[in-house]
Amino acid sequence: MTGYARTFLTQFEQVAVACAERGIKIVVNARGLMPQLAELRRAGVPFAHLDTGRSLQDADVQPVSANAYLGGWGIAAALSSGADIVVTGRVTDAALVVCVGSCWHGWARRDHDALAGAVAAGHIIECGPQATGGNYAQLHEIRDRRYPGSPIAELACDGSFVITKPANTGGLVSSGTVIAQLLYEVGSPRYLNPDVVAHFDTLAVTQEGPDRVRISGTKGSPPPSTLKAAMSYVGGYRMLTGLDIEEKAAWAVDGLFALLGGRDQNGEVDVHLLRYDTPDPTSMPEATAHLTVTVEDRDRAAVDRGFFNAVVELDVAGYPGFHSTTPPSSANESGVYWPTLVPSHFVEHVVVHADGSREANPHSTSATEPTAAIPQPTYADPVIDAGPTTRRPLGTVVAARSGDKGGNAKLGVWTDTDERWVWLRNHPTADRFRELVGDGGDLPIQRYEFGNLKALNFVVTGFLGDGVASCTRPDPQAKALGEYLRSMHTDIPDRLLG
Repeated sequence: MTGYARTFLTQFEQVAVACAERGIKIVVNARGLMPQLAELRRAGVPFAHLDTGRSLQDADVQPVSANAYLGGWGIAAALSSGADIVVTGRVTDAALVVCVGSCWHGWARRDHDALAGAVAAGHIIECGPQATGGNYAQLHEIRDRRYPGSPIAELACDGSFVITKPANTGGLVSSGTVIAQLLYEVGSPRYLNPDVVAHFDTLAVTQEGPDRVRISGTKGSPPPSTLKAAMSYVGGYRMLTGLDIEEKAAWAVDGLFALLGGRDQNGEVDVHLLRYDTPDPTSMPEATAHLTVTVEDRDRAAVDRGFFNAVVELDVAGYPGFHSTTPPSSANESGVYWPTLVPSHFVEHVVVHADGSREANPHSTSATEPTAAIPQPTYADPVIDAGPTTRRPLGTVVAARSGDKGGNAKLGVWTDTDERWVWLRNHPTADRFRELVGDGGDLPIQRYEFGNLKALNFVVTGFLGDGVASCTRPDPQAKALGEYLRSMHTDIPDRLLG
């Protein structure tokens, strides 16, 4: 393993000369925690799973990767010493903006509000054009459908900033595109980072001009005493096949596992019937449903070619129209994501300079005494007279952005007027959200309010199983969950339209 995305080298070759000529510095996020893992386990770090609480030892697995997320102060030290290129250990995406702000503006570690603003800026631009019109729910707002320009954060000394994009590029920078990215992949408004806790429910978003949005007023508080660590292990070997069948899907599954000796011959079995068919088809795709069967086992032999051979046998002994959609192949490894925490004092943060000298960089300390509570805004009386309603898609009056964080699906919804916000704030409770989404079962759902953004955020724990690398859902990163929610019909007050 290289410890970094190989595409970085290609990108670097394309821009290295121009960056050198213009004095542009480069920071690349790479490497991990693996060499220290055994030592930390001997020291008693349980590496408890953030969602389930289960310890790594109880899971009886051996990670193949482990990365602790560091902050931006080490990068800032390297830049201040004159470095043009900084290759980091694993740092948070926001650290790439925190380091620039602290280096350029001379921030101290206790400048929590300024640091929190930098974290917000980093979170907005970390996914590139998702902040400039990419994956944006309000399609009618985007007049320029060319590939969106990359976002730019103009960061001021107080931590306020403007999001914009290069001139003559596609996409859009609006309050909506920025709010969408602020809500993306977050849960609670308290956004924890190793440098500061940024309180996203305190910031203000203002459209300053065409393709210019200002974010100001972000409050910050001391960081936690732990670092988030992301691990992964091989969950097993997987074989996936598709069967275009409708009424006889159950027959196909039963026949397949009869040839394999029963379902209990494999560690994990997952079956999904995707209904693309219509009652009165006018083409073959409209008459087709797709059955996916996934089996996973730590024993590769249990799910390797023997599985696909059974499918081939059904191909000549099944019902009319039976066929597989994937060619014969061997089993693939599946990775399982394991989010956890590690005490920051166990993780060394060192800057190694070009001359080989080493500079220790201590972690930011957490609060040693209770800090003053962050003032929260007050909202209108939630009791309202809805008036006449009509059953319409929820997306008629709200926008949405969804995504994944490990095995959890995260979905933010927001609206644009005070009246719509009062309605939205009281309409989708966690239970109502569960009804709308439909296939969340009894999974835990957390609901958070971002009143300053006229937004709600929902986190569905375990919706994606063990994460994208091992998820068997058709949308393993929950990218379409927001649009699915917006298509659901609900009773919307008529007066909210217009």
